[in-house]
Amino acid sequence: MKAGARSTLASLWHISDKSTAILIGEFYRQLVKTEVTKAEALRRAQIKLLKDYPNYSRPGYWAPYVLVGNWL
Repeated sequence: MKAGARSTLASLWHISDKSTAILIGEFYRQLVKTEVTKAEALRRAQIKLLKDYPNYSRPGYWAPYVLVGNWL
């Protein structure tokens, strides 16, 4: 945010690199493919991780992500 980004996606605690890569990939896929808001793209990515990846279905893997700044 200090560098001038309008928004950033952050985590509240340390998370597995593999689950993060899946979530972030899906987040950007949702942004580009469906043209939804950043908040909605994050929600959809979290749901996908929860439902489609049994190893990462626990909230510790998908819940700690927050959008800071402009959510649109």
